[in-house]
Amino acid sequence: MSEQYISKDSEMVDLLRKLDISRPVAKTLACLSDGKELTSHSIEMSSGLRQPEVSIAMRYLKNNNWIEIREEKRDNGKGRPVKFYKLTVPMDKIIEKIEENILEERKMILRNIEELKKIS
Repeated sequence: MSEQYISKDSEMVDLLRKLDISRPVAKTLACLSDGKELTSHSIEMSSGLRQPEVSIAMRYLKNNNWIEIREEKRDNGKGRPVKFYKLTVPMDKIIEKIEENILEERKMILRNIEELKKIS
């Protein structure tokens, strides 16, 4: 991986974390952001996440319909199939969705503050 790529990923993770995206999800999104299909193992290796953290992140991405999961049997036919993950939604659309969620949450907070003002 080039130094520029690592720097971009690190910056992306930092910014996603500032938006209250969990560390595993932020790191997984950074790994998948270039559109390549990756195995769980390759995500673990490049992100420094443990397998359970990758699984948690994948559940979040799957619940948001942002990834596609493909399974492939191992060459020797033994053990669990290898899972491949790929974003099905471009990063700019994912960022828009995160933005929408934050704006909606902020509106709700402001409504609650207004209600508090009324009853105090």
